[in-house]
Amino acid sequence: MLRHMPPGYAYAVLGAGRQGTAAGHDLALRGEARQLLICDLDGGRADEVARRINELAGRGVATGKVLDATDPESVVETLHSVDACLAAVSYRLNLELSRAAIEARTHLCDLGGNMSVVTAQLDLDGAARDAGVCVVPDCGEAPGLANNLCAYAYGLLSAVEELRLYDGGIPLHPRAPWHYELTFNVDGLTNEYDGTTTFVRDGRPIEVNCLDPTEDEAVDLGPPFEGLEALVAATASTLPLTLGRQVRTFTSKVLRWPGHGAQFRAFRDLGLFSEDPIDLDGRSVVPREIFHALLDPQIRVAEGSPDVVLARVVARGRHGDRAAEVIVDLRIDHDPVLGLSAMQRATGSHAAIVMRLMASGEVPAGAHPVEEAVDAGRMVAELRGRGFDVSERVSVLGAETG
Repeated sequence: MLRHMPPGYAYAVLGAGRQGTAAGHDLALRGEARQLLICDLDGGRADEVARRINELAGRGVATGKVLDATDPESVVETLHSVDACLAAVSYRLNLELSRAAIEARTHLCDLGGNMSVVTAQLDLDGAARDAGVCVVPDCGEAPGLANNLCAYAYGLLSAVEELRLYDGGIPLHPRAPWHYELTFNVDGLTNEYDGTTTFVRDGRPIEVNCLDPTEDEAVDLGPPFEGLEALVAATASTLPLTLGRQVRTFTSKVLRWPGHGAQFRAFRDLGLFSEDPIDLDGRSVVPREIFHALLDPQIRVAEGSPDVVLARVVARGRHGDRAAEVIVDLRIDHDPVLGLSAMQRATGSHAAIVMRLMASGEVPAGAHPVEEAVDAGRMVAELRGRGFDVSERVSVLGAETG
C-alpha cells in the first residue's frame, strides 16, 4: 500500500548560523515546508535555531539535527529524506556538499562566495542532470540576489551595451573608527577583497585587482547615502561569463561608507590576507587567522544594531531604436520585530526562494548560475512580495517611464 506524504516540501539547512536561521524562517513561512531540518555540528545550536524558527512561524515545522558537514556519508544519509537543501556553511565545503547532494538526488543551493569553487560545481552539470537534480551555487545577497537584479535590468532593454552593479550591506548608523559592521562570516569578507575579479571592457574580459584604488568611485544613492564609496571586490561570480559576454562593459563593485577601502588595503598590503604560514619565534602562524581573530570582535555587528542592504544596477543600451538607460534600485532594512538583520533577510530570503523553486520543479536539472536558473521577473516579484523595496526607472532620450 502506498504511503501518501503530506503536502509541501522537505528541506534541510546545513549550518545554524545567522543566514541559515533567516532562510529557515522564510521556508517555514513561505516555502510550503512540511519538514525543515536545521543541521549543525553543535546540536544545541541547531535545536535553538529550530525552536526560534517554530516560534517565528507559529508552527512546529523545524527540527534540530546534529550533522558534521565534512562527513559525506552522513550528509548523503541526511539529504536522502529531503527535497532541497541549503549549504549555509563555509564556501570551502560547497563542492563536496554538491557531490553529496547529487548522490542523494537532492537539490542544492549554497551561499557561495568563491569563484574557483563555483566553477568546479558548475562542472557537475552532467552528473546533476543524470541524477535529475539541480545545483545552484552563489545564492544569498551578492552573489545571488544581485545577479538576478542584473538579469532583470538587462531584460528591460531591447539591447544592452553597458551593465554596472553597485551593491553592499552597511550599518545604518556608522560608528568610528571602522564605519562598518560584519553581519556574516569574517572569512567571507576577506575572500571578497582578496585576489582579482573579472570585468568586461571594450567587449573583452579583463582581470582587475580587488580594492584597486584607481577603480574607486563615489556613489550617491540619496539621503542618507549620498557619499558612499564603491570598491572592486570578488562578488560578480558568474555574471562576467553570462550577461557579461553580451555587453561591451561590465563592472561590479561593493558599497561601503567612506574610508573602508583605505583601511582594508592597508591590511592587505601588510600581508594579513595571506594564508601562507610564517615563522614567529619558532611558531608557525597563518597571518589571515591572526587577522580574523583580531578583526572580527572589532567589527562584529552588535545585537540590535540596524543595518541596510543597498543595490543599484545601471544598464545602458537601446529601447527599441532609441538610446536608453535603466536603473534598478533595491533597499532592504533590518526587521526589529523578527530580530533579523537586513543582510540576513536578503541572504536567507534569496536562498529560500531558490530552494522553493527547485523543490517545485521550476528550476531545470543540472548545475546552473543563479542568474540563469531563476527567471528574473519571478525573483523580483518574490522580493517585492516580502516587502523589499525594488524600484526601476527607464529613461529614453530624457523621457522617463516606469
